[in-house]
Amino acid sequence: MNSRKIAVLALILVLLAGFFMFDIGQYLSLDAIKTQQAALDAQVEAHPWLAGGVFFIVYVLVTALSLPGAALMTLAGGALFGLFGGTLLVSFASTLGATLAMLLSRYLLRSWVQARFRQRLAKINQGVKREGASYLFALRLVPVFPFFLINLAMGLTQLPVRTFWWVSQLGMLPGTLVYVNAGRELGQLESLGGILSPGLVGAFVLLGLLPVLSRKALDGFKARKVYAGWEKPRRFDRNLVVIGAGSGGLVSAYIAAAVKAKVTLIEKHRMGGDCLNTGCVPSKALIRSARLANELKKAEQLGFKPIEGEVDFAAVMQRIQRVIATIAPHDSVQRYTELGVEVIEGTARITSPWTVEVNGQRLNTRAIVIATGAGPKVPDIPGIDQVAPLTSDTVWALREQPKRLLVLGGGPIGCELAQAFQRLGCQVILVQRNERLLPREDTDASAAVLAGLRKDGVDVRLQHRAERFEVIEGQRHVVCRDLSLDGEVVIEFDQLLVALGRANIKGFGVEELQLQVRENGTLATDEYLATRFPNIYAVGDVTGPFQFTHVSSHQAWYGAVNGLFGGFKRFKVDYRVIPWATFTDPEVAHVGLNEQEAKAQGIAYEVTRFGMDDLDRAIADEAAYGYIKVLTVPGKDRILGATIVGEHAGDLITEYVSAMKHGLGLNKILGTIHIYPTLAEANKSVAGEWKRTHAPATVLRWLARFHRWRLGGSADWR
Repeated sequence: MNSRKIAVLALILVLLAGFFMFDIGQYLSLDAIKTQQAALDAQVEAHPWLAGGVFFIVYVLVTALSLPGAALMTLAGGALFGLFGGTLLVSFASTLGATLAMLLSRYLLRSWVQARFRQRLAKINQGVKREGASYLFALRLVPVFPFFLINLAMGLTQLPVRTFWWVSQLGMLPGTLVYVNAGRELGQLESLGGILSPGLVGAFVLLGLLPVLSRKALDGFKARKVYAGWEKPRRFDRNLVVIGAGSGGLVSAYIAAAVKAKVTLIEKHRMGGDCLNTGCVPSKALIRSARLANELKKAEQLGFKPIEGEVDFAAVMQRIQRVIATIAPHDSVQRYTELGVEVIEGTARITSPWTVEVNGQRLNTRAIVIATGAGPKVPDIPGIDQVAPLTSDTVWALREQPKRLLVLGGGPIGCELAQAFQRLGCQVILVQRNERLLPREDTDASAAVLAGLRKDGVDVRLQHRAERFEVIEGQRHVVCRDLSLDGEVVIEFDQLLVALGRANIKGFGVEELQLQVRENGTLATDEYLATRFPNIYAVGDVTGPFQFTHVSSHQAWYGAVNGLFGGFKRFKVDYRVIPWATFTDPEVAHVGLNEQEAKAQGIAYEVTRFGMDDLDRAIADEAAYGYIKVLTVPGKDRILGATIVGEHAGDLITEYVSAMKHGLGLNKILGTIHIYPTLAEANKSVAGEWKRTHAPATVLRWLARFHRWRLGGSADWR
């Protein structure tokens, strides 16, 4: 910080110290203003321009220095100068003071803040550049934070000063009018009986209603802007239309029917969506068969002679279809029709914010929930079309076992399927561009999964980037760039499985309605899950940010309720406690923060760890591997996050999900009875580890001396 900035900062600190040292705030209280009102009124009447000028300067100083008292001065402006004069003075003084506060913050702090947090602020800067005026106007009109904090925060951004000025001038005007009017009414109060005067009561009612009226006005302004050019139907045939019958769509339709709304559910392919037909259900059925194949290899460890099991690959894949068929009635057209949902099978297209077309039929609806799910991403790699790639959608049609299966992608889907097919007799080669598998997990969790895959025989190639596919004399090859050695590697394979994530925002009207799409290919929504249109919501994989079935169901409540009742009350989606699991061996389960996320966000934490190799039940089950790692607030038992690696991690994590959801710490888990012997005891054990490291050493020393004294004889109390 240069000498000029130091001088400016020193001057501000002196002024602030003087304000509090000499208790100048006492003159900015309502009692002081009422006590001196007669004298102040006389000064205003005798010298209106001088009084107005002094008031203006003091108001600017109070606002520029972010001192307490601006709200009371606004009331005083109404009491002394009336509605018109007070509004004029306060409006321009508050804007000038706010701008000076913003400029001081910018001059003293912005360069340091931007340099120190450049990477984290990059998206914020882009957002302010794109929508800074609208965001500031919303904060001014409906203040979520105190105005002085808004002034200081905007100084740290790249919002132009002129934009800050005019937006503040307009945005603060409605609030200024209401406060000045309340001050005018208070100024006319001469006795306690006047408290019940219609004017004063009305002024305070306006103060109370200001946030609600301002938000309604802002929402109305935004709605008029976004709906411009669209003709709204005079009447509606339905309360809600849901597009897509996966987990998000099914739950949205179920909720709407439960509250007796008229709801239509449209599905173009199969009820149940990806989870039932191509995702969670088939993959877990496959993993179950693969687990048995692996269990047979442990026969000697469990006291049996070696057991040879021959995999009937076609039967395994056929069993998956049987599992799907058994579960399918839960998500069937018949069941949802019986629940009161109108189900239409066909391709839906949104043609306006209130209309959806399907099978030539035009449906009018007050609200729409988009739950179209996502499809596998197939990369644009030269030659990939020649090798007929499989995806997580199409792999379930396999009946002939591929001898050499190339899996492209080391995320959860790639790791799960690679291990399962390897255990079922394929030779799997997994190609991962990154330095490690499961990059969203901590490095130790990734390393455990890598060790598990390699133990099963999966040929894992880290830091390999697929550059082109070739078919030479009927033999398929992929040419990879080994990023660690910067050389080319050629890998032969028989079948390719692409597992590089999922996205799908085409085919239902995104282009026509100009719905915003994020860089990762998902549909952009706000904190209420609304798209740019306040009555069109998106839930599930189509919007993210977590593409899990249980998150889709979680979002569905918000999409349905906000769609049906958003005109009265809307709810922000809650992502604070989102668990997930990768069903490899070892399983990896996660909730809240892990270490790499805590470090990236600059959040202080403590780590408590318990190894599953020390748990009785894990030893008895030949599952003595993995660990539980819990992050807590330093010095406290409040849980920030947990990661479990090991057998049944996806089940064990639930205790931490519940604890975090309801604000329970490790002491509560320690005080809960867990059945012996179970794997769940590990959760209590990690809480015990935390307790031991935070035991009060001084108290324990005194207790030891006390117990020695109780045994008789003298005790050493030193």
